[in-house]
Amino acid sequence: MVVGEIAESIDLLVIGGGPGGYTAALEAAALGRTVTLVDRDGPAGLGGVCLRVGCIPSKALIEVAELRSRYAALAVAGLRGVVEPFDMGAFQAWKDAIVARLTGGVAGLLKAAGVTILTGGFRFLGARRGVVDAGGTTPPQFLEFTDAVIATGSTPRALPRLVRDGVHILDSTDVLGLTALPSSVAVVGGGYIGVELGTALRKLGSAVTIVEAQESLLPGLPSEVVTPVRKRLSALGVDVRTGTSVAGVEQDELVLAGAGAGAVPAEVVVVAIGRRPNTDDLGLADAGIQVGADGLLAVGPDRIVVPHIAAIGDVTAGPALAHKATAEARVAVAALSGRRVAFEPATIPMVVYSDPEIAITGAMGIDQSRQASVRRPFAASGRALTTGDPTGFVRMAAMPDGGPVTGVHIVGPHASELISEAVLAIEMAASPEDVWSTIHPHPTLAEAIADVALDLRSS
Repeated sequence: MVVGEIAESIDLLVIGGGPGGYTAALEAAALGRTVTLVDRDGPAGLGGVCLRVGCIPSKALIEVAELRSRYAALAVAGLRGVVEPFDMGAFQAWKDAIVARLTGGVAGLLKAAGVTILTGGFRFLGARRGVVDAGGTTPPQFLEFTDAVIATGSTPRALPRLVRDGVHILDSTDVLGLTALPSSVAVVGGGYIGVELGTALRKLGSAVTIVEAQESLLPGLPSEVVTPVRKRLSALGVDVRTGTSVAGVEQDELVLAGAGAGAVPAEVVVVAIGRRPNTDDLGLADAGIQVGADGLLAVGPDRIVVPHIAAIGDVTAGPALAHKATAEARVAVAALSGRRVAFEPATIPMVVYSDPEIAITGAMGIDQSRQASVRRPFAASGRALTTGDPTGFVRMAAMPDGGPVTGVHIVGPHASELISEAVLAIEMAASPEDVWSTIHPHPTLAEAIADVALDLRSS
């Protein structure tokens, strides 16, 4: 250490204030640890990308867009009236109030738990040393820690041909901060982020094109769950071009090559080709930590990277999901506190807030010689019919002879809210008989899960 650098000794250090980071801080405090949390944006950064510029703001936009679209669709049911043009400025004020409320809630929890929050970027200087640099005239703050949790999250991936300028070429964060609705939008990337944002913007009134380099929308998902989404996008008037790449960008146009070659209108271009882990500027080599070619950190079942340092969330392998990060946080803190633990969930659910929604958990079709699966359409659900949109289905798979449920796919209204029952069933090794014999309220969408379990049991 350089002469004049006086390090503050702390117990448990959390790097990053997102869902994984603040959960780790609260969990450690509950175990009696003295916790310091460092975030580049300090208290304003609490909640991370998910709360401030990701999960929560995007779901607010999707909800408003869906309500507007449903209002128009239910004219057949007697709902009449003129749908006024969407007021993006009013939406931003409403959304910002939600974010502020939630961020304040996280801050309150951390304060009550006695967690110290530092503002600035963190960089390791050794296996158990580091520095917080807030920039400007603020002097750096040197730290010595007993244990640390890396929870720095991820940022949007960029395309060399489409350099973000925040005005014409945007990333997902920029879209959620728009104060005026663009007349035309070209979304580059047909994964879950691109599909969610593209669908919402189309429902609000923008002309939308979604461009995906691979041959299928939502790459990696089964065609059975993608097909209803593709059909709905077509019905909404979204121009979907798969097997297509970006050749260039011109004034208010995106030039495409491949199967969907041509020029499409684009007042704004949204680059949504995934995210990359935030591991570049942490000085990880000085802590003895190797970074993979993909920017990810290799962790053990207990989420430990090297002795006394754990990593969770988007900087580790697996789905980049907030609920995965929060679950990993509990394991990491317990491991750093001397407990023998492992992150071994039976399943991690994933949701696409498309139209219709997609929710998937567990495994399906891996061993088709032994697994059985049954599909039941929402069109058979009385409650789904009363929503005016019974599109979609529930598919359940299980091992034979009364064996446990192994996987569930839900496509349809409120799939994101329905999937948790399936997650619990898999986690508890419940059989279709267990699910079916559990009394479900009527009339509800959740009855479809019981019904498909009955179908599977009977088969």
